[in-house]
Amino acid sequence: MSVELASVEEGGGVLPSPRARVVPLSAPPATYTAAVEQYLTGAGIAKSSARIYRISLTTWGWMVAGQPAPTGRARRGAKPPAAPVSVIDDPALPQVLAELAAARADEMDADTVNRELSIARKAIGWWQRQGWVVGDPTIGIERRPAPPDRTRALAENQIAALWRLDASLREKTFWKMLYESAARADEVLCLNVEDLYPQDKRGRITAKGGATEWIHWQSGTAQLLPRLISGRTRGPLFLTGRKAPAGTATLDVCEETSRARLSYRRAEEIFEQSTRLLANPLAAPEDIDDLEGWTLHRLRHSALTHDAEGGTSTPMLLARSRHASVRSLERYARPGVDAVARHVAERDPAARRNAPR
Repeated sequence: MSVELASVEEGGGVLPSPRARVVPLSAPPATYTAAVEQYLTGAGIAKSSARIYRISLTTWGWMVAGQPAPTGRARRGAKPPAAPVSVIDDPALPQVLAELAAARADEMDADTVNRELSIARKAIGWWQRQGWVVGDPTIGIERRPAPPDRTRALAENQIAALWRLDASLREKTFWKMLYESAARADEVLCLNVEDLYPQDKRGRITAKGGATEWIHWQSGTAQLLPRLISGRTRGPLFLTGRKAPAGTATLDVCEETSRARLSYRRAEEIFEQSTRLLANPLAAPEDIDDLEGWTLHRLRHSALTHDAEGGTSTPMLLARSRHASVRSLERYARPGVDAVARHVAERDPAARRNAPR
């Protein structure tokens, strides 16, 4: 990378200007969308993270074009207006982005908004290092204070009720694998058939930074996988029910069936809708459209909490969750109401005295 320095006169001498222009390492891509794709392939983004990065940067694609990003069902399949990557350096863009980002923050949860902002800044920083853009129009947009994580583990009877739902083979296998492996949903969705080691009940995933890690499952998942794979030897493990639309990345298409990899958004939507009555047991079925179900993250949360309740050691919980620190694990290690009740009952001296011999 080479840098050209402008100069300013000071006291008769010439000093480098603090504003340096980076000479591009390569020709800038023609559009913002092309710049996003080059960032995802050139910056070493892990396969398990690329999908979330692309979704977030697509959201910003609407905003850099001066339009609010669609939300909810309107977001499905929507493509942002074509805009040149040079729009990033438009002097009017920071104000436009600040207003659009503020409006979006009023509609979305703080974690989503903060994640999208962080991803946008990483991409812009990479584009700056390529010499494609100079400024960062997100400077001045503040992260939103996120509420503390109040996610609660599902009770064991709720997990049992989940397995009794009349769901498709794909959903049953996906949900079982999430719970038994305590893995993140996006990691599991990125699994390919060739990443599986069925005889060992484990699968190979690519973590942040490109490191290889392993997830492990139990007999419930092992019994369902052969039916789900149905003789396939390669390609995405979890597929949509229809052929992949034109333009879908090759890595996300099954060569044998021409179907696309199941997206996180769709998987979350199906799980939330399927669990509405389980999450609201006193509600009437006709009210289902007004209810809210569970999130996929609760399966991982529940698995780790149930492990902790069962006495699993901290080192094993760290290995199973693949967290780097005990502090990150703390929110999962809070025993639930039923576990506390069992703990108290088992230590009740009167109950022990009256127990049959």
